[in-house]
Amino acid sequence: MSSPRPDRTGAVAPAVAVLLIAVLFGALVGTWPPFVAVESGSMAPGVERGDLVVVTAADRPPWGDLATETDPDAPTRLGGAGDVVVYAVPGAGDRPVFHRLAFPVEAGEDWTERADPALLSGDCAELSTCPAPYDGYVTHGDANELYDQSAGIAPVVPEEWIAAKALFAVPNLGWIRVGIDAAAARYGGVATAVVLVGSAGLAGGVGALFFGRLRRGRRR
Repeated sequence: MSSPRPDRTGAVAPAVAVLLIAVLFGALVGTWPPFVAVESGSMAPGVERGDLVVVTAADRPPWGDLATETDPDAPTRLGGAGDVVVYAVPGAGDRPVFHRLAFPVEAGEDWTERADPALLSGDCAELSTCPAPYDGYVTHGDANELYDQSAGIAPVVPEEWIAAKALFAVPNLGWIRVGIDAAAARYGGVATAVVLVGSAGLAGGVGALFFGRLRRGRRR
């Protein structure tokens, strides 16, 4: 009599459950993916490199509209006042930036007059981002010495560049994503995907085999 085939449902079910939870959570917060892996220390100490941050759409209730650190009664987010957002500058590789909203500005405004002098590298005449070319926000990393608009990281950030805002962080859970991104940058996305799929398949096969033998042993 041939031996029964290993039951792979025990290995597949947890993965399916995790995927469904992620999809439902993405629907709840209104953005996909609903998590961001922090790749730098620019938001320390509130958020460290390798942390996983849960984010929501910028206009998603019940978390309200965007708030800057200068707004009255600004909510506390990740160790400071005001929202921490994910934005990308078009034409700059679309590399997302994860920084705090410092204060809003209007088109034509000399925003350096309201800025913290310690976070400026010069006056309005010396900065290419001043006066503000349009309505938007001045931003900065909590651990950085300058505003993004003074350090050359980004121009004034309009609201349409903001993809999401942060809710809370889970320490060290983002290292897996950071490792995948690093592998993709070094070996290419296709090679990394092949290795990940192969590893997942191998892990699932080994798990199914193990649990199948365990079940047969219990029946005996």
